[in-house]
Amino acid sequence: MSRHDIYYWKCDRPAAFHGTQRRGEPDIVMEELLREALREQLKTKHVDLTPGAGQGNHLTWNADVDGQAMFVRVENGPEKDEHLAIESAVLDRVREIGVITPRVFGCDATRSRVPFAWQALERTSAPDLNHWFKLGSLDASGIAFAIGQGVAKWQTITLEGFGTLEWSARNESQATLETHREQSRPLSGSRSSYADYFHLRLDQHLAFLVSRGFLTREQRDEIASEIANHQALLDLPLGCLVHKDLALWNILGTREHIAAFIDFDDAISGDPMDDLSLLACFHDAAFLSRAFEGYQSIRPLPDEHRRRFWLHLLRNMIVKAVIRVGAGYFNRDGGLFLIRPGDNGQSLRQQTEHRIETALKGLQTNSEFCTL
Repeated sequence: MSRHDIYYWKCDRPAAFHGTQRRGEPDIVMEELLREALREQLKTKHVDLTPGAGQGNHLTWNADVDGQAMFVRVENGPEKDEHLAIESAVLDRVREIGVITPRVFGCDATRSRVPFAWQALERTSAPDLNHWFKLGSLDASGIAFAIGQGVAKWQTITLEGFGTLEWSARNESQATLETHREQSRPLSGSRSSYADYFHLRLDQHLAFLVSRGFLTREQRDEIASEIANHQALLDLPLGCLVHKDLALWNILGTREHIAAFIDFDDAISGDPMDDLSLLACFHDAAFLSRAFEGYQSIRPLPDEHRRRFWLHLLRNMIVKAVIRVGAGYFNRDGGLFLIRPGDNGQSLRQQTEHRIETALKGLQTNSEFCTL
């Protein structure tokens, strides 16, 4: 299915919030089907599977395939989405321009052989960087600089169209890794203008937050008005690759070094400030300052970068709030990847409210990042 009408998959998919709750153990039938699918496509007899530790939308396994360590993701949502094949192509392109991503060993998103989509990736032994961050031992300054460099590098990939990615010339066989590499066709955004994508489902997101008591009607109206006041910032002639889920849990590495950027499943064609604003959903001014320095060591900042940064932080925090409210994150404890040990869901709610207020004021006043 196409993601043409999706702003952000986690909250806008037809099965809204699927995978944001605790997923439980994968069943034995699915595991056996997956094992056979891996054997068939990877042309091997030995496939050893053990449950993985992923915390995202996908079911995950660790795999040993003839001595090769792999990480396998399964998308089993009712929409029968084929986007894992597109993400596999994105991972290849990002790695080709010098940013480390996991090698893709196999992918089948057709659901023609098994009733789910799967992707087999190179497995990295390093944990995600959020592990070190929650322990308080991450070299935040050095890591932030390196993240900024990574963002600047993958932004050299430009795309026609805007928003969620799709094959430029749709071909059903593109949903398998074997064919999308052999018949490599370009990716493009699914919408004709960036403003069209940016406003996609915005009214519904704001209405949802009002209906759940997270925003007042007055807050909703102020946010909508301020976004309308800065409509001109959305007039982009060309989109660049945006990760769209950039966070420490989507980067693997040690306390001091990045081993790989992962999970480009939500990647879009969009604005250069979008990914940097995503970092601001979670981090303070010092972290952002170093990320900007890393970015500028590779390429210059775009015009009106501060207002574009605040505009995208506001839009991203609205989405984060929708997910956190809809998935019940404000009722969780420190075991949730978003919550530090000792904190709780109510502290996450306060942080979310504060970031929305900060982004709105930053957009209104074009303030420096020190207000984060």
